Amino acid sequence: MPPRGAHKCAAQRRDGRAVNKPVIVTESRRPSKDDVSPRARPHKPHPLVGAQFVIGAAKASQLPPPGVPEIAFAGRSNAGKSSAINALANRTRLAYASRTPGRTQQINLFALRSGALVADLPGYGYAAVARSVKRGWQEFLWQYVSTRSSLVALVMLIDARHGLKELDLEVLAQFVPSGRPVLLLATKADKLTTTGRRAAVASVATQLDDAFPFGAPQITIQLFSAVTRLGVPEAESTIASWLPEAAIGASWQNTDGEQAKKGPATRGSGAGP
Repeated sequence: MPPRGAHKCAAQRRDGRAVNKPVIVTESRRPSKDDVSPRARPHKPHPLVGAQFVIGAAKASQLPPPGVPEIAFAGRSNAGKSSAINALANRTRLAYASRTPGRTQQINLFALRSGALVADLPGYGYAAVARSVKRGWQEFLWQYVSTRSSLVALVMLIDARHGLKELDLEVLAQFVPSGRPVLLLATKADKLTTTGRRAAVASVATQLDDAFPFGAPQITIQLFSAVTRLGVPEAESTIASWLPEAAIGASWQNTDGEQAKKGPATRGSGAGP
């Protein structure tokens, strides 16, 4: 079930067949008098709270073997990915951006309390490095998104003011055919007016319709702001729904068989693939 405030759009193709459109979440509605009292409401999930950095992988051989569920965070270098992860984790520097956008060349993995992993993928689309180096780590990113068997879902960060860019659509094209869910967080929504936010969501939905004419119902669009925490509860609910109970108590191992807590404690640019 999509989070409260979400709805699925159904449209008709010219040939009369129905097309499933993405789930669209605009803004959290205000609770009504008929809503359940706060005391009776179930505890809201906070899946990223308590996350711990465990390992950074600059090439595929450094990734732990596929096992526990993994959720990837992807986005352009200036889309606010690190800020979003920190907001969801309720931390200030769990994930942090390089001073030069696009310089991080590795996948950083974080262990969740549930036993699942979050993969913070290298930002793409901007980097003041050699083209060959940039191509190398972006190919690593593409390979991870398209072939990682334990990857259960993707969170894509896009700037709400600019919509989906070419590289965003390329990543989605690699991932959407698998049928696995995608959460599009339209970040920096605090910089837009209410009308601007609605227009931004509508524009992204149109882009998705054009890119996936046969429908992509597993994609949810959510306005988000790490500054005002707009969209944080909805994003948490969506992410929590991706994590099966079987993941609780599970653990991952790195390629040497060591537990996560014994993995490398450093992260940064990496050596590249």
